[in-house]
Amino acid sequence: MITLKEALQLSKEELNTFKKELTEKIEANKDLNAYIDVKDFGEGIPIAVKDNIQVKDWSVTSASNILQGYIAPYNATVINKMVDAGLSPFGRTNMDEFAMGSTTESSFYGKTLNPHASDRVPGGSSGGSAAAVGAGLAIAALGSDTGGSIRQPAAYCGIVGMKPTYGRVSRYGLGAYASSLDQIGPMTQNVEDAAILYDIISGSDDKDSTNAKMDDKVVPNLDPTRKLRVAVVPKYIENASEDIKNAYKLATEALKAAGHEIVEKELMDAKYDISAYYITATAEATTNLARYDGIRYGNRVEGKNLEDTFVQTRSQGFGDEVKRRILLGNFVLSSGYYEAYYVKAQKTRHIIKEEYARVFEDIDLILSPVAPTVAPRFGELANPMDMYLSDLYTISVNLAGLPGLSLPVMKNSEGMPIGLQLIAKAYDEQTLFDGALSLEKELNYK
Repeated sequence: MITLKEALQLSKEELNTFKKELTEKIEANKDLNAYIDVKDFGEGIPIAVKDNIQVKDWSVTSASNILQGYIAPYNATVINKMVDAGLSPFGRTNMDEFAMGSTTESSFYGKTLNPHASDRVPGGSSGGSAAAVGAGLAIAALGSDTGGSIRQPAAYCGIVGMKPTYGRVSRYGLGAYASSLDQIGPMTQNVEDAAILYDIISGSDDKDSTNAKMDDKVVPNLDPTRKLRVAVVPKYIENASEDIKNAYKLATEALKAAGHEIVEKELMDAKYDISAYYITATAEATTNLARYDGIRYGNRVEGKNLEDTFVQTRSQGFGDEVKRRILLGNFVLSSGYYEAYYVKAQKTRHIIKEEYARVFEDIDLILSPVAPTVAPRFGELANPMDMYLSDLYTISVNLAGLPGLSLPVMKNSEGMPIGLQLIAKAYDEQTLFDGALSLEKELNYK
């Protein structure tokens, strides 16, 4: 598969030929179920788009039954920015329903397979985007990351996945899961492509009240020769598998070999991250998903009266995982529990943010696992709590609003890719990409 950087150099004729070949390749690999459908929206370079990002006149369903038949009336800001840069949306990729999940098994369209092993999950919720890029069925893709939903599937599928600082990329036109956590980001074949796509989709947008309105670009200043102080967190990986520990050691040695200074740091127990995240995310999801009632858009199940229509539509329209999170969100926001759970979670979130600020006082980057294991087999995370715990290493980055980038480090004895993430301080994407590019070059992952 050609890279995004290479695709930007193609002539119109070469690009048309490539699109034709790409369409045929996607059709030949339908069993992977990475794409929901394929549609060419212009003469630009084809980019896969997660099914919760609006593309005008195209279905957008967040992989849910409740939004079947809904056609987007406008473009998300990131789509307009892509089109302006000569890119175009090309295929809608599969995902966990409303981005709630870590395996892409909760999709209305069925599960997506990992391109490296069909009996393993591709990760989630951006599993379709990760699988498409990992299988050579997309030059690059857009995903969304609420608690690791770009970085984790990228690690499972052997690609690069980048979550920007909260506010760097407009959320206008993104189907909301948890509004204070969601971010759109690039999923690519290499770090440089991720930087190129990040530069295209990031920047100011008056339509998004949470937008940081920062328009600086990283590609013109990419410098893998910068010498950085990188923190490792030995205690943080004690519960990880041997595969992850081996990859962590390899990446640490590669960073040393590239001339970076390695320092040891401590972060507080990740169990607090999980508690604060799932209380915050489900509370916000409960509010955001209240709009799906069968009245304004999507599927409607007629009931005996208005209230029954609401109940029947939502009962039949939402899947089990979405219902589970709505129930949990309503519980933590309910009278008598709001102070005990939601308010306490926000205080914990503040502590997490302060802790990262303290750690970043004298370092540039943190090297961290993305997941405790390589991609699990289908059915291994049947218990919801097991799935939630698989987000152990990613969710604190969202709670603190920081940028993070997952890149492949090595493969285990079974040929499964292992990705690790670098984390930077807020709005320091330049250092994140410089460090990631340096590590990628040193590792020379194949």
